[in-house]
Amino acid sequence: MKKFFTLVVLLATMTVAAQAQVKFGVKGGLNLTNMKFDNSAFDKSNQTGFFIGPTLNFTLPVIGLGIDASALYDQRSAEVNDEKLKQQSIQIPINLRYGFGLGNTASIYIFAGPQFGFNVGDKKTNLLNEALDWRMKDSSLSANVGLGLMLLNHLQVSANYNIAMGTTGEFDILKDVPDAAWKQVTGKTKANAWQLSVAYFF
Repeated sequence: MKKFFTLVVLLATMTVAAQAQVKFGVKGGLNLTNMKFDNSAFDKSNQTGFFIGPTLNFTLPVIGLGIDASALYDQRSAEVNDEKLKQQSIQIPINLRYGFGLGNTASIYIFAGPQFGFNVGDKKTNLLNEALDWRMKDSSLSANVGLGLMLLNHLQVSANYNIAMGTTGEFDILKDVPDAAWKQVTGKTKANAWQLSVAYFF
């Protein structure tokens, strides 16, 4: 019985794979990062960044369903007390999408899925005259929720919110406290971002 069930699943998987349409493309866009600190020891503001890299679009043999997967070089930054804190990583979003619209002319789609990040920049940064020691994690997990438009089966425009599922990094800061010497405070950061992107599929 197990062998029969395994064979059915394998044949179904091969059938779906055979009928799926795959498109290769290039994707790029802008990040508007909101870096959240769990300590109010300093001021920060939102900053823009960018991402770019190859992308794949799988159209599944179910009306409206598809999968997007990309490998993106991603740069995000935040301004901390007038100094810039930069994060560089490789991001791999895998989004399930559902589209509806006017056939090959234009379609609107919604999408959601996990995103896996791997740090490729400096893992440790000193700011504020070395009063702030910031350490980025080697890897991160986030989630995407968004809306897009596909034109003529080639040009794709989308907007999404990227939500950090855990901490992006940790920091130590020397803080002046009343009636005491300087005190080292430890905290964590999360980097959420609004993302606007354009992709072209060949």
